[in-house]
Amino acid sequence: MLAEKRSALETERYVSGLMLELGIPAHLRGYYYLREAVILSVSDMELVSSVTKLLYPVIARRYKTTLQRVERAIRNAIEVSWERGNPEMFEELFGFSRLTGSARPTNSEYIARIADRVRLDGMA
Repeated sequence: MLAEKRSALETERYVSGLMLELGIPAHLRGYYYLREAVILSVSDMELVSSVTKLLYPVIARRYKTTLQRVERAIRNAIEVSWERGNPEMFEELFGFSRLTGSARPTNSEYIARIADRVRLDGMA
């Protein structure tokens, strides 16, 4: 039980570190929703295939808000990180960045890629 809590806390810290490296400010509400989305997706990648029907409602219930607000806050956090974040980190994680003229990743792409990184780095 204690090991599970420690592992969950380590995963949360790792995800938070990745998000901060990507330039998502912690004062945005979307930061917390996005972190929750990534952590949930790490344990069940099926959630990423249907974010609006499966993932956002779970987060909305947890934070006592609507799934539309969850979606918008996550989109805003991603937009902020895309504009202000570290382009090298985006290149490493996604294979493209705003400097290459690419469009920002969608919410589900962003969540899936970070969740995949967490799993591949053995933090799940």
